[in-house]
Amino acid sequence: MARSLSVAAVRSGFSAVVRRLSAAVAARSSVDPRALAAFRIGLGALLITDLLRRSRSLSAFYTDYGVLPRRALFADYSEVYSLHALSGEPWAVASLFAVAGVVALALVVGYRTRLATVVSWLLLLSLQARNPMVLNAGDALLAMLLFWGTFLPLGARWSVDAIGRSDAEDPGSGATADAEVDMTPDAADAAVDDPTPEPASAGGSRGAAVATVASLGVLLQMLVMYVTNGVHKLEGDLWMGGEAVAYVMRADHFTYLLGDHITAFPGLLRAATYVWVVLLFASPLLILLTGFLRAAVASLFIGTHLGMAVTMRIDLFPVIAVVGFVPFYQTPVWDAAERAVDRFGPSTALDRCRVRLESVGRTLSSLDASPPRPTRSDRLASLSRGVRAGVERGRPLFSTVIPVFFVVLIVLSSAQSVGYGEVPDRGEEVLETVEMDQHWRMFAPEPVRTTRWFAAPGVLENGSERDVLHDGEVSMDRPPDIDATYPSARWRKYLSNVYSGGNEKHRSYLAHYLCAEWNRTHATGVENVTVYQLYERTDPYNGSVQAANEFEMVEYDCSGEFVQNE
Repeated sequence: MARSLSVAAVRSGFSAVVRRLSAAVAARSSVDPRALAAFRIGLGALLITDLLRRSRSLSAFYTDYGVLPRRALFADYSEVYSLHALSGEPWAVASLFAVAGVVALALVVGYRTRLATVVSWLLLLSLQARNPMVLNAGDALLAMLLFWGTFLPLGARWSVDAIGRSDAEDPGSGATADAEVDMTPDAADAAVDDPTPEPASAGGSRGAAVATVASLGVLLQMLVMYVTNGVHKLEGDLWMGGEAVAYVMRADHFTYLLGDHITAFPGLLRAATYVWVVLLFASPLLILLTGFLRAAVASLFIGTHLGMAVTMRIDLFPVIAVVGFVPFYQTPVWDAAERAVDRFGPSTALDRCRVRLESVGRTLSSLDASPPRPTRSDRLASLSRGVRAGVERGRPLFSTVIPVFFVVLIVLSSAQSVGYGEVPDRGEEVLETVEMDQHWRMFAPEPVRTTRWFAAPGVLENGSERDVLHDGEVSMDRPPDIDATYPSARWRKYLSNVYSGGNEKHRSYLAHYLCAEWNRTHATGVENVTVYQLYERTDPYNGSVQAANEFEMVEYDCSGEFVQNE
C-alpha cells in the first residue's frame, strides 16, 4: 500500500511540474489578439510602402531594361523561383506590383486574412528573388514575419473577417472561430492551480491570447536576430571598444537628418555603442519576461530603432523591426491601453470609425456570402464531407508540425551562422528555397568605417565627357552631400554589392544599363563608360582624413559584348 501511495505521489508531483512548465512556456509564448491585429495592419502597411518605394526603380531593378536582365539573372543564379521573372517587360512587373498592393491592402483591413497573408508572403519572395543584389536585412526580416503570420489568427480582431464572423455566429454562443486557449501571463499562472481555462467572451475587449508554436516562432524570430547579431559583434574590436557608432556616423553615405549633426557629441556616440551591445545581449529577456516588464524591454528596442530611423538611411529596416516588436506587448498592456483610451481618448471619434468599419465589413462579407448549392446526389454530399474531413485532419500539420519544423531550423541556422551548430543538408535546402537563412550580420563584426561614393565618366559621341550615373559634370572630388548622390537606399545597397568581390559580372551589367539608359534619354549617345568607386576614411572624433582612394570597377565599351570583365 505504501509503495502504491509513493508511486502515486511521484506521478502527481511529476504532473504538477509538467503543468507548471507548460503554463510557464504558454505565458511566455502568448500573444494578445489585439497585438496580432496591430501586427497585421503594420505588415500590410509595410508591404504597401515597400512596393511604392521599389516602384521608383521598377525598370532599373526588375525588368530586362535594367541592371539585371533575365538572361543575366538565369545565368548567374542556378534556381530562380520568381513570378516577376516570367516577363522582362515593365508593364508585366508593374501589374504584379499592383496585385501585391491590392493583396496587402486586404491584409491591412483583414479581408480573407489568411489567404492575403500567404499570397503576400509568396509575392514578396518572388519579388526578392528577382534581384538579390538590392536586398537588405529588412527584406529578410519582413519575409520572416509574414511567414509566421500565415500560421497565426491575424484576422481575429479589428478586421473585416471578424465582423463577418460575429454576424454569422449565434449571439448567445460567445464562440469565436479564431479564439485560442487563454494563456496570458495571468491566466497561465492561474492554470497551475486550475488547468481548465475560463472561456472568454466573444464581445469582450480582452479576448483569448494565442499561445501556439507559431506565436512562439514569431517571438523567437526577433530574439534570434538580435542574439546572432550580438555574437557577430563580439568579434569586432570597435564594438567592444565603444567606437563603432562614432565610425558609422562618419559614413556620410549612410547618415541623414540627426545623423549629420550627432558627430559633435562623441561621448553620446560611445554611450550609444555600449547601450546597443548591452541590449543585444539582454534580448533573451524578451522571452523570459512577461507582461509590463517584457513591454518595457521591447520599448527600449523600439526606441533604439526609432533613433536609427532619424540618423541613418537604411531603408525600412527600423520600421520593420518596430512592427516585429508589436507581438511582445501582452494582454495586460493592451488592457491598460484600452482603459486609457476609454478614459482620455476621443471615444466618440473612435466609435464613429468602428461603426463605419463594421458597415464596410458587413458589405464585403455580404458580397462573399452565396446561397448553398443544392446537393445533386448523396455521392456528392459524401465527397463534400470527405473533403472537409481531410482539411480538418490536415489542420494539425499546418498549425503545429510545420511551425515546429521551422522553429528548429531557424534556431539551428542562427547557431550555424555563429559557429555553434550545423543545419542538416536537407534543412539547408529548405531554408535556401524559402529564403530563411539566419545570418544577421548588420554592421558586424565591424561597422562601416569609410564613406563611399561612385562616379561613371562616359565619353560621348562628340568627344565630351559626362558622368552618366548622375547626369552631370565629371568630378572625382567628395560631394558635399554624399547621401544625396544615391537615388535611394536600395541603389546604395546595389552599388555596394556590385563593388564587393565575386560580383565582377555585375559591374558589366551596371555599365551596360548606364549606356542603354543614357542613349535612350539623350540625343548625344555615349560610347564608353568607366565606373569608379571612391572612398574616404575619417577620424571618428576630429574628422581628419585618414585614407582616401579610388577604385576602377569596370571600363566598358557600349558597343561591345554584354560582359566585358570576366
